[in-house]
Amino acid sequence: MQGDSIRVTLLVTAVFQRLGIPYAVGGSLSSSVHGVMRSTLDVDILADMRMEHIQPFVAALSAEFYADDEMITGAIMHRTSFNLIHYATAFKVDVFIPKLRDFDRMQLGRSARSIIIADPEQSVYVTSPEDIILSKLEWYRMGDEVSDRQWRDILGVLRMKSGLLDLTYLHRWAKELGVEDLLERLLKDI
Repeated sequence: MQGDSIRVTLLVTAVFQRLGIPYAVGGSLSSSVHGVMRSTLDVDILADMRMEHIQPFVAALSAEFYADDEMITGAIMHRTSFNLIHYATAFKVDVFIPKLRDFDRMQLGRSARSIIIADPEQSVYVTSPEDIILSKLEWYRMGDEVSDRQWRDILGVLRMKSGLLDLTYLHRWAKELGVEDLLERLLKDI
């Protein structure tokens, strides 16, 4: 992970940890951890925030981030997303509230700590390789299957984790998410 993205991610995840909010870093940062490194303009985090978290969360981040408590309230109520903007770098953090579906709960439950800085050692919770593949397949499908970047990220994880992935889990959830055809196409590409 690159400088600003690491620093900004650590600032936000430290607040999640301090407030006891379950979270998992996803998106291109997760696919970089599990696959091939690439630069990114934002970070995606799945976080199980509740209404009681809003004020302490905003207060903890307000010195360094633009954080709109009304946007956060709406995201929690409608189980969507909100963003934070880091003042010094303009780096964006997209926070996704888990939908009321088993897959989102599984992503949080299967996340694992991953070291993102070696000296001094610092780690964050990151979605599993299987879950980032499935999430990116969903995003690829929702984006009319045109994003080469998403496809390359998925292929990178598949190639780097070849032989280590839980294929039964991948097939089960790909079917559940309606992306089984894309998974089959990917598996033929590696």
